[in-house]
Amino acid sequence: MRDVAILGAGPAGLTAAIYAARANLAPVVMTGPLFGGQLALTTEVENFPGFPDGILGPELMELMKRQAERFGAEVRIGEVTEVALSRYPFRLTLSGELLETKALIVATGASPRLLGVPGEGEFFGRGVSTCATCDGFFYRGKTVMVVGGGDSAVEEGAFLTRYASKVYLVHRRDRLRASQILQDRAMKNEKMSFIWDTVVEEINGEDEKGVTAARLRNVKTGAEQPLPVDGVFIAIGHVPNTKLFEGQLKLDEQGYIVTDTRMHTNVKGVFACGDCQDYIFRQAVTAAGTGCMAAIEAEKFLAEVEERAYPA
Repeated sequence: MRDVAILGAGPAGLTAAIYAARANLAPVVMTGPLFGGQLALTTEVENFPGFPDGILGPELMELMKRQAERFGAEVRIGEVTEVALSRYPFRLTLSGELLETKALIVATGASPRLLGVPGEGEFFGRGVSTCATCDGFFYRGKTVMVVGGGDSAVEEGAFLTRYASKVYLVHRRDRLRASQILQDRAMKNEKMSFIWDTVVEEINGEDEKGVTAARLRNVKTGAEQPLPVDGVFIAIGHVPNTKLFEGQLKLDEQGYIVTDTRMHTNVKGVFACGDCQDYIFRQAVTAAGTGCMAAIEAEKFLAEVEERAYPA
């Protein structure tokens, strides 16, 4: 039996662990398939407060882990395969082991949709990115490409024009899906060019330089062409890692967990934070903030449980 269990070990989950551990709740953190979440795949992080010279994503996550463990958190490597939230205490299955917890904090994050083309994995973090806000600064004066046609792709493209000398937006259709106001702004931006009816077939690069080009294919003519670029930003959406909670927690139409402003879900004693419930900002610092909120609310909930029986 645990007072608090935390699913996920990214910025949200580990911040929740720090706060819960300092409240003497001895939380157990289950890392899921990837310790550190999306920051585990990030190289330099320059927009997290307190690191004026920047810090590597995996290093930042390791520091958060050590900080949580210092106060008594237990970090367990493994993925929860089953949850039972219709009974109390809640039940979790971790690598075949049954655990019970009085409060549950869900910080399972979201995964960016990827292209699944050769070179994408090889050069991820070395020219391939899923976050312009995180990595745009590194492309000052360079040529980059954004893949996608929705609001996120157009917003990322516009953001990148602050740094890059040229931004190509590659879309598989002949028109954007983005809102009209974003389209109008993008069309007027002299740094942005559009490549229609086109998909990425391969991302090319060198070990020393990183990404150097992308091979494109026109879906109507079949013609292929190389496009020299220094960076490829993939903006075709995110998938929240919430399948485990379908039918148990209230999810929106995209699968994100629905919470109130204090990170409460529709199940008393279950809280959600980070990218599994935030489809707007998706930043490490905002994830950490919601992790703090979830832990504080979990502490309040446990205090109420001690005063009276769990409300059915």
